[in-house]
Amino acid sequence: MTKRIAIVLHQENSTHGRVGMKLLEKGYELDVRKPALGEPLPDNIEDYAGAVIFGGPMSANDDCEHDFIRTEIDWIAKPLAAGVPFLGICLGGQMLARQLGGKVYGYEDDRAEIGYYDISPTAAGAEYGPWPQMVYQWHREGFDLVGGSVCLATSPGHFPKQAFRYGDTAFAIQFHPEVTHKMMNRWLVKAEHRLALPGARSRDSHYSDRFVHDPAVDCWLDRFLDSWLATAQSPATALAAE
Repeated sequence: MTKRIAIVLHQENSTHGRVGMKLLEKGYELDVRKPALGEPLPDNIEDYAGAVIFGGPMSANDDCEHDFIRTEIDWIAKPLAAGVPFLGICLGGQMLARQLGGKVYGYEDDRAEIGYYDISPTAAGAEYGPWPQMVYQWHREGFDLVGGSVCLATSPGHFPKQAFRYGDTAFAIQFHPEVTHKMMNRWLVKAEHRLALPGARSRDSHYSDRFVHDPAVDCWLDRFLDSWLATAQSPATALAAE
């Protein structure tokens, strides 16, 4: 069985963070692609053990402005059809929602979730738990669910849908379990202006909340990645399920 994972990032200095580190620890090879910089996406997705599209400052609704957004949304159909485990994180999850015909939305006042926020698993999501009580967020848009998708986690805030599964192999999460302490420092410096958005948490709370809640996020992510990778199907099984 192949041990290669397609990793899709959106900026020159973007990294796969803790998700990538855990996949490497589990023995997987990472094939990093950056379509925003002109790099192609894999055509032979059936030769991969999984695919992850990460976040970025752009919107999943920017497909008219950025060709790579449309390219990535369309490309997600390949792992779906091949039964290859797919994971979308923040922007990547919103792209999955759009590929499935769902809506990605924001608010007129640019309200955001930036910092740590409460999250609760649904009955279906408990299969991938126990979940952390609070998770790290950095977004101004969220996704709605489409028919056939299963909600895995919710939040009491302005973006109530926090995770979903489509079929057996495709998953979307709105939050950022991949963020390391170093990544958080970089985001807080490079995008400091976003801390002024309505709903954003104070800088100090990012650090104090991470100290309390990150160990549970780390444990959850390790278990979740194992469950996610175990969903792999043969192409024949995937086509039969359509």
